[in-house]
Amino acid sequence: MAPKKQTRGACAFCGRQMTGNGMVKHLSACPKRKEILSAQENKPGKKEKIYHLKIQDAWLIDFWLHLEMCGSATLQELDSYLRSIWLECCGHLSQFSLGSGMGEEVAMDTRISTLFQAGMMLTHIYDFGNSSETQIKVVSEREGKPMTEHPIYLMARNELPAVETCVCGEPVAWLCFDCANEEDEVALLCNKHAKDKKYADYTLMPIVNSPRTGQCGYQGPAEPPY
Repeated sequence: MAPKKQTRGACAFCGRQMTGNGMVKHLSACPKRKEILSAQENKPGKKEKIYHLKIQDAWLIDFWLHLEMCGSATLQELDSYLRSIWLECCGHLSQFSLGSGMGEEVAMDTRISTLFQAGMMLTHIYDFGNSSETQIKVVSEREGKPMTEHPIYLMARNELPAVETCVCGEPVAWLCFDCANEEDEVALLCNKHAKDKKYADYTLMPIVNSPRTGQCGYQGPAEPPY
């Protein structure tokens, strides 16, 4: 059986399309990124440790992010970012722990520079009822000036994985979970069929580029910047 095709995403600096794993090597060598970082050093501001993070859903590995995060920031800010771009639906509790599972919990007010080192892993869990589990790997670190006034910079993310088609053959854009309760299967609807009167009183959930799609009350990410 042929291996599953990995999701790809575009480098925020040069636009080149890569897989999540391939993006690790690409970002370290991307000429456009190096050009931008060099120009940044001539701008006002203090240098600090800045970390390259690869973020991936623990189970739905098609979903990944490559972030750069300032060492002066805290885990609370990383938690807020993950909620905004991927997770937030109903204000559920969350936590970070050491390693790739339910290890020792790490406090939200922990400063990044006191914790992160290249190669280490963290796990982030959002919602302890209908959990979303995210793995965080510290890929590398650099000493320099941030590329933005925000503590976290998005360098790359996966494109929306291929989804099934509606009965009419058009791409699916909505899920109807009320239909699942009544018919024991989730209705997959295109934009046109989602407007059908049959679903007028049902709760439709959008398919978005997030591992949280279809869970709890998730309706999609916040508006950037995060």
